Amino acid sequence: MVAEKPSIALSIATVLSGGKLYTRKASTEVHEFDGMFLGSHAYIKVTSVVGHVFRLDFPPAYQDWNASNPLDLFQAPVHKAESNPKSISCAVLWGFSVPFWWWVNILPYRVFAAFLPLELVFLPFDLAFLLGKSVLVTSASSVSEQKKKIIFLIFVLCNEKTIVKLAYERYYGHWRKCWHLNQEARGCGHLVLWLDCDREGENICFEVIECTGFQVNDARRKVHRARFSSVTEKDILKAMGNLVEPNRNEALAVDARQEIDLKVGVAFTRFQTTYFQGKYGNLDSRFISYGPCQTPTLGFCVQRYLQITSFKPEKFWTLHPYLVQNGYELKLEWERQKLFDFDVATMFQKLVMQDGILEVIDISEKKESKVRPSGLNTVNLLKVASSALGYGPQMAMQLAERLYTQGFISYPRTESTAYPSSFDFRGTLSALANNPVWGDYVERLLAEGYAKPRSGTDAGDHPPITPMRSATEDMLGKDAWRLYSYVCQHFLGTVSPDCKYIRTKVKFSMGAEFFHCVGQHVTVQGFTYIMPWLAINEKKIPQFTKEEKIEVSKVELHEGNTVPPEYLSESELITLMEKNGIGTDASIPVHINNICERNYVQVQAGRKLAPTTLGITLIRGYQCIDPDLCLPDIRSFIEQQITLVAKGQADHSGVVQHVLQQFRQKYSYFVKQIENMDALFEAQFSPLSNSGRVLSKCGKCLRYMKYISMQPSRLYCSTCEDVYNLPQRGTLKLYKELTCPLDNFELLIFSMAGPEGKSFPLCPFCYNNPPFEGIDTLYGTTTTGSFGKLGKGAGMPCFLCPHPACRHSMIAQGVCACPECNGTLVLDPVSAPKWRLYCNMCNCLVSLPQGAHRIATTQEQCPECGSKIIEIDFNKKTTPLDDGATLHTGCILCDELLHSLIEVKHGKSFFKRLGGRGRGRGAGRGAFKGRGRGTGKGVDPKMSFRDF
Repeated sequence: MVAEKPSIALSIATVLSGGKLYTRKASTEVHEFDGMFLGSHAYIKVTSVVGHVFRLDFPPAYQDWNASNPLDLFQAPVHKAESNPKSISCAVLWGFSVPFWWWVNILPYRVFAAFLPLELVFLPFDLAFLLGKSVLVTSASSVSEQKKKIIFLIFVLCNEKTIVKLAYERYYGHWRKCWHLNQEARGCGHLVLWLDCDREGENICFEVIECTGFQVNDARRKVHRARFSSVTEKDILKAMGNLVEPNRNEALAVDARQEIDLKVGVAFTRFQTTYFQGKYGNLDSRFISYGPCQTPTLGFCVQRYLQITSFKPEKFWTLHPYLVQNGYELKLEWERQKLFDFDVATMFQKLVMQDGILEVIDISEKKESKVRPSGLNTVNLLKVASSALGYGPQMAMQLAERLYTQGFISYPRTESTAYPSSFDFRGTLSALANNPVWGDYVERLLAEGYAKPRSGTDAGDHPPITPMRSATEDMLGKDAWRLYSYVCQHFLGTVSPDCKYIRTKVKFSMGAEFFHCVGQHVTVQGFTYIMPWLAINEKKIPQFTKEEKIEVSKVELHEGNTVPPEYLSESELITLMEKNGIGTDASIPVHINNICERNYVQVQAGRKLAPTTLGITLIRGYQCIDPDLCLPDIRSFIEQQITLVAKGQADHSGVVQHVLQQFRQKYSYFVKQIENMDALFEAQFSPLSNSGRVLSKCGKCLRYMKYISMQPSRLYCSTCEDVYNLPQRGTLKLYKELTCPLDNFELLIFSMAGPEGKSFPLCPFCYNNPPFEGIDTLYGTTTTGSFGKLGKGAGMPCFLCPHPACRHSMIAQGVCACPECNGTLVLDPVSAPKWRLYCNMCNCLVSLPQGAHRIATTQEQCPECGSKIIEIDFNKKTTPLDDGATLHTGCILCDELLHSLIEVKHGKSFFKRLGGRGRGRGAGRGAFKGRGRGTGKGVDPKMSFRDF
């Protein structure tokens, strides 16, 4: 049995085993027990995934933004990749003298056996090397044809053990979760899928089926689908008694949506980002995204903004007579409401004041009712969470999912507001009867009889969201408790009587004009007792009799102005998205969160969404090129087509190809007309030539370049019209007007934030165009932008430069090997008086003697460990040397005095290690154990700078 989350798996196993189960650790926990299945004794295993096992992605050939045309993406192949590669850990499968083809043959599609040990790196295709005396690595190209595009096979012989490594093309990469499911499914005759009962859950069902090796129509190994709406004992047992088959059409509908969104979104996003990146100084161009759902969502916000900016207020006037009855002053409302002509309003005021007597012409009393709410669905929950609780849609769904997995509420993703006929209202109410907050009200409902809920909308997915068991604030925490409280109150409101009240309206006549007043008196509170924010506002008015005449006390002419609408609230936006078919109950929070995170809108007080200049300009650009790109109509059409796929009324591939063909044509037209959007950007953002501040000289034209601080930060030479990417999230300044010996560019010093942040010099040209071939991949460096797409940046700071003559290079400033990784400890050039070394690969810092006047590297190497000899000029007041001497040279690893004065720390890491090797291996005597910190590595100390 496979559930969607570990907590749900535990709940299912606990119920089915009666609490008698054995749990063992694995990729996710596996619960085992003896039980009954389909009327027979069975040994049952329950485990889980964590959401999707796979995600849709492009093959590696289409991953490089510079190597592929975005237009090609519409027809590019796609494959399933691991959904969360960061969670994958390396595991080694050992075998003893077993032919490697045995391992190949037992593996399911898309899975390989195991990872190599971390110290053995992947090798390129068709290469063979000797790694040590007893480790032979070979390449087998024939595997590609015979075993589903396997790129290469590494066969390792070591200590009479056989380690087999099968590396698939990224299309068939390794998924730890898939391997876990395949292992657990071996020997099982039935697979029961306990995934969420929506389209996404159905899609995950078939991912699990693929990983386990089961077949839907296999008579020997059967696949079953459990349909449930909560993880209570009753629902779990009911689902076990009514197992069905998984719905492939709903799974295909998700595949269709994923492929359309991926290809359309990535194609437009790559083109926009590449086109506008580096053109404007005050534009955050790191990632200018487009999405078939995201962009129409932004369009609603911009549409409201344009209504606000184009609004022209108008003055209006209205009459309000006042009368005094039984000591109570009453303000009357004018039947005409308001006039926009001051002279006409003044005329009516004079006519009324000349009469001066109000006559009661009609008194009407009417019994009215405010109906109780229907069942709670996801959209209404999100709207209330935003407008009343102040929770954004993303946060609200996270809280709701947590409450669901803990068994406090039913499944939170549903479009239905109608309860099924079999719903157990009495059982649900009984579960809340002991609640300290509303338990008394529940007991009263049970004793006096609860009302039958209103008929709502039955979408055929899940019942409305309801509480499943009682909870307190101490059990849930403040945020989850507030959401849980609302779910409980809403449910109780649906089974409570309607609110009933008497509405009294009194009409008056004076000077041929008519006025009125309204009073309201509640007779039955009904559901408003438990939902007081929806209560009727009672208003008492004096007693009047028909034809009674009353002298008016005063007649006021009030002046007012029409006001523009406010910015769109999250609640209003959710309503618009639902009405126009933008997204689903599950994806609406994601789309709203995306436009916020990408700086297209900002959330203001009251959860109002104010579009930014970038968001407004984007929508206006789409409108002037192709309004369909930001209108909800086209997305609504896509959702309709996908729904047809889910119902089996349309072909999956046909729908995908039809929609992609339409967007491909729109993309081609958009590219041709991009200058129209660029003109709008020019009007809103400053060109690079007019932005930034003068910082350093260009090595080509010897003119000063400008530093653009807006993310992504960069340098711009207006003479050469070149843009140079820079490290992000730190400060940058000129480095003593020193120049790079390779290209004559002035050097800069980049400093990361915080007391433990590194500082290092860099040449802007070398950083973007590494002069030494392979330097960027050799050290495993990555681009520095938040979204990993800033051109060649991060190719070679000075601490990676192997130039032998430059005083700022790693050759000159490198001291010794890092004790934590295969990197090199480099002297921080601007760390005085708190001198330190930092690793050019990881976050290791080494504190040097503090307060020294000067610390510098020398040309000499330690004869014992090969580390660079450093020279220290101590402060004469704090010198540790005898006779007050201040100058000392030595190796920080082998010199007893220096070794006692250093300390290993950890600061902020700049680069992420992707592979490759550092320069040098040595760690010296005892490595870095100064002041009790560090443990050192058992590596040959004679090899420190062998590869320089």
